[in-house]
Amino acid sequence: MPAFPHSISSKLPKVGTTIFTIMSRLASEENAINLSQGFPDFPVDQYLIDLVHKHMSAGKNQYPPMAGIMSIREQISEKMEKAYGVSYDPESEITITAGGTQAIFTAITALISEGDEVIIFTPAYDCYAPAIELVGGTPIYIQLSSKDYSIDWKQVKKVVTRRTKMILINTPQNPTGAIISDKDIQELIKITRGNDIVVLGDEVYEHIVFDGNRHQSMALYPELANRSIIVYSFGKTFHVTGWKTGYVVGPANLMVEFRKVHQFNVFTANGPIQYALSEYMQNPQTYLGVSEMYQRKRDVFISAVNASRFKLKPSKGTYFQLLDYSAISDEEDQDIAVRLAKEFKIASIPISVFYHNPVQNNVLRFCFAKEEETLLRAGDILTKI
Repeated sequence: MPAFPHSISSKLPKVGTTIFTIMSRLASEENAINLSQGFPDFPVDQYLIDLVHKHMSAGKNQYPPMAGIMSIREQISEKMEKAYGVSYDPESEITITAGGTQAIFTAITALISEGDEVIIFTPAYDCYAPAIELVGGTPIYIQLSSKDYSIDWKQVKKVVTRRTKMILINTPQNPTGAIISDKDIQELIKITRGNDIVVLGDEVYEHIVFDGNRHQSMALYPELANRSIIVYSFGKTFHVTGWKTGYVVGPANLMVEFRKVHQFNVFTANGPIQYALSEYMQNPQTYLGVSEMYQRKRDVFISAVNASRFKLKPSKGTYFQLLDYSAISDEEDQDIAVRLAKEFKIASIPISVFYHNPVQNNVLRFCFAKEEETLLRAGDILTKI
């Protein structure tokens, strides 16, 4: 097809194909074990699949309500009450979304205007900054500690201005696997007290927290819950990332603005899947046992790479493990990631792509949401590098 004859000014001139697409394609081309993109390779609970089929067969195939079917919103309300001790009104404070990324994009679009500043912490998931820039906002980057990926709150205080309209908190954090503490929460409360800063909580890995730690949700703290839109993901919790179904909770005044954009963005999310998930969630064990399952996988992977020359600190949450290759090579992480896929047939994600400014700390991210056999084969490869 001939090129469009007129010049176009790109709204995202620096954005190209994502590293996830690049590495997954390379893994496929090289027939490599794909521990790059974050998706499970094990089966979904057959009961959940049967529920989707049941509701499709029952004719639940037309548009559900814009905010989501009431039964699933009621299930979410009960879950939030049990997990975090906070009551969200299913009618006005919970919205079902077409995945976590859509929820984040919609929240930023609804609440950020031209000239507003949004604080994000790097290395950061790659959808945050583009969404901010598309609405004319300015991302303000705070780099996490290179040792443990903790937040330097003194730096945060320095960059807060009258233009700061949002702070984006991702916990458990992708790509690092770090989690925030109650101390972090108290610092966040101090910074947001007495102003109109909104907190956007990306908590899609809420049920994947390890070693007895508690997920520090914004919902646990009334001062934060009252100013927070919090994003969650059924895909991450129930191993169905391709269903692209999630939800947000937040106070009614923020949810009104969220829904104004949501209705023109996607309008609603997949109907039969909402009905299925609503029925599936009636048994809390469907999500309460997720952390234990993923901790077993993390421990299998860690044990499998223990004899390698990679260095690591066990992931505290998510289903990602960082490996430091500084004892193996001084290559840039994007170069070694490509080489490992081609020469050793194992695919990972270079951490440098998650930073605003180039940072080389010799770290790769590996996804352990895989069958044990896959993790053991990966460990066998990594010990030979």
